[in-house]
Amino acid sequence: MLRVLAVDDEEPALEELLYLLRADPRIRSAEGATGATEALRRIGGAVEVGPDDPSAIDVVFLDIHMAGLTGLDVAQLLAGFAAPPLIVFVTAHEGFAVHAFDLKAVDYVLKPVRRERLAEAVRRVAEQVGDRSAPVLDTASDQIPVELGGVTRFIPIDDITYAEAQGDYARLHTATGSHLVRVPLTTLEERWRTRGFVRIHRRHLVALGRIDELRLDAGSMSVRVGTAELAVSRRHARALRDLLMRRTGR
Repeated sequence: MLRVLAVDDEEPALEELLYLLRADPRIRSAEGATGATEALRRIGGAVEVGPDDPSAIDVVFLDIHMAGLTGLDVAQLLAGFAAPPLIVFVTAHEGFAVHAFDLKAVDYVLKPVRRERLAEAVRRVAEQVGDRSAPVLDTASDQIPVELGGVTRFIPIDDITYAEAQGDYARLHTATGSHLVRVPLTTLEERWRTRGFVRIHRRHLVALGRIDELRLDAGSMSVRVGTAELAVSRRHARALRDLLMRRTGR
């Protein structure tokens, strides 16, 4: 859930942006500032109290043309912070996009703001915030932390048979159940490659040693992992077959 500060010196535009942001279920809170000075004061206070404080700010939706300091000026100042919030520029002008992305903006939304386009910007922000706050997975560690009823438990990685993508999360399957973690499947793929996990589909990452059967049916491929049958995409089929053949010495 994202904590947002929207900044625009035109109050009708600010109110419309806040209305759209507050209607998005991924937004925990959305507050407004009517100028760069007010925005910098509020952002500075949020950074000072830390990310766990209720007044913390995850992302700033920032107009470019404002009286006094521009949105680009604000972004340049924020770049000097140790842990600045993310930035999405919201502007009526196309010509500043290159400069905006040089300043590491997550997105660049043109006015008049469309609900669908704003939702895409929120999705990109949520993805980056999720990556920031995801548990740090040490490849040398034998366990991964999962939340169960408010209690953190540690699941041995060797117990995981496969992982399934669920948006910005991954569901880890074991012989006894499953656990949802706030880690993208692509991150697990990179960090568990040396542990024998292989990508077989955009949705699935499988422990090679847990594959019980490889099945071919009318040109399609699947694997059985315990009681689960998982499709293998054409993109990954040859690499998986080669890995299995090498593993069995054939």
